[in-house]
Amino acid sequence: MPFSHVERAYALQSFREATFDVAIVGGGITGAGIARDAAMRGLSVALVEKGDIASGTSSRSSRLIHGGLRYLEQGRLGLVFEALEERTVLCRIAPHLARPLPFLFPVYEGSRRGLWTVSAGMWIYDGLSFFRSYRLHKTLSAVRVRELEPRLASDGLAGGVLYYDCATNDARLTLENAIAAGRAGASIATWCEATGFLREGGRVAGLAARDRLGGAEFEVRARVVVVAAGPWLDCQLPLATGSQSRFLRPTKGVHLVVPSSRLPVSHAVVGSAVADRRVIFLLPWGGFTIVGTTDTDYDGDPDRVAADAADVEYLLATANACIPGADLGPFDVASTYAGLRPLLRQEGVPESELSREHRILEPAEGLLAIAGGKLTTYRRMAAEVVDRALRELPPGTALHPACRSAEEPLPGAPGWTWENVDGSTEEKALLAEHKIPPDVVKHLLRTYGARAFEIASLAGKDPLLATRIHPDRPNLWAGLDFAVEEEMALRLEDFLVRRTSLFHKAPDQALGLARPVAERMARLLGWEEARVEEEVANYRELVAASRAFREGR
Repeated sequence: MPFSHVERAYALQSFREATFDVAIVGGGITGAGIARDAAMRGLSVALVEKGDIASGTSSRSSRLIHGGLRYLEQGRLGLVFEALEERTVLCRIAPHLARPLPFLFPVYEGSRRGLWTVSAGMWIYDGLSFFRSYRLHKTLSAVRVRELEPRLASDGLAGGVLYYDCATNDARLTLENAIAAGRAGASIATWCEATGFLREGGRVAGLAARDRLGGAEFEVRARVVVVAAGPWLDCQLPLATGSQSRFLRPTKGVHLVVPSSRLPVSHAVVGSAVADRRVIFLLPWGGFTIVGTTDTDYDGDPDRVAADAADVEYLLATANACIPGADLGPFDVASTYAGLRPLLRQEGVPESELSREHRILEPAEGLLAIAGGKLTTYRRMAAEVVDRALRELPPGTALHPACRSAEEPLPGAPGWTWENVDGSTEEKALLAEHKIPPDVVKHLLRTYGARAFEIASLAGKDPLLATRIHPDRPNLWAGLDFAVEEEMALRLEDFLVRRTSLFHKAPDQALGLARPVAERMARLLGWEEARVEEEVANYRELVAASRAFREGR
């Protein structure tokens, strides 16, 4: 069955009729990873998510799969080793979503870390990956650094290091895990909010939820309930336990998206924040540069996290220091995004030094929760949760008790390798048969991997679907139909923000596209005009929130 509104309707029906082995609250990367792992082991799985797949933290990261140089400097070698192992796994099971990205680490005279210290650290970094990086690091002279990035600040430049980690599409990585979970039998419903927990004999026996699109309330009965709600964990657990104990210390991470014409980099540049010397990245992103990220304590509403004027000033100051001629101001920022890291609560520790490790909690019998962690290690975290859930289930419940998620490719990965992330000559020729322009071919292959041909097939059947949604972007109308019919896009923001990056990359943050896209979705999903108006209004609010910093907020 396609991963669509149709499957969601079946999921809602199954919630009312079945008792599941595992019910999951949260459709971010951890929840989707748990659903995939558990379903692959033969468990019956239900998942509810209050928004869209990856609509929280999991679509608001730096879009990197990496070991974490900062954690290496802090001496957390175990965390770096674990992350680098998972980087290797993701390059195998999702090479279209874990693509090699060259990083340039310039070193200046008087820096806290000298050139040879950085180089020695990179040998440790390469060693912890068993030297399986795309390429091993190189120590560069100042002249060579200038050749690679001519616009970098050159005063006092002593040299640099070139090394490799991976870029990813965080929202799509989460989505492909959810699609894989659905294919393995999981019942998944987005835009459904968990409102409480069921109890039987002192044990948590399921959850109560509300369909935020249809308004219906329902229950999901399960032998084990897992809360994988990220920064909403401390909002969910009191519903089950009655306790107001807090397990998290959320920190806000803000990113700026700037046109590469204003901030040109061809490598991921490792910079140092002007205000506090924290590591900041300048990341090339298809005609744009991402600048991030901040790391500040946040105690507000997790649903309302956004970039403020101070966040933008902090990041622009660093970008201008790295690329002195850029002279960036707030109106050079095309878009912003902000998310919360669900970090384990620690007192007396600076925000940037909080542990990225995770912990599995058992706040009540029949209830598990996972706190902490990072995008790169989601699969390992998910496996640990499923292993723990199996202890709560009758022996023999799992058809395959051992985790298999490290071997099975994600939906867009069959036939793809690291060396072939853009498709083979034959595959490109096949797409060209559908008269798809080269830039669109590249976009389809890098975004969808092996599934690009499904979109090409749609485009070949209807001339309208073969046209671009916006003349300056490589997104086809076929991609919208595909998102609705195969990727459970149920709302306008699902498509413009997470199935595509039009929110960030289209002129005016796709405000001009909102109505035509909503009207097409209306035909596919049966919306009335009032729903179209509501979707467009909601989208305008999202755009306004991302621009609030321009008003000094």
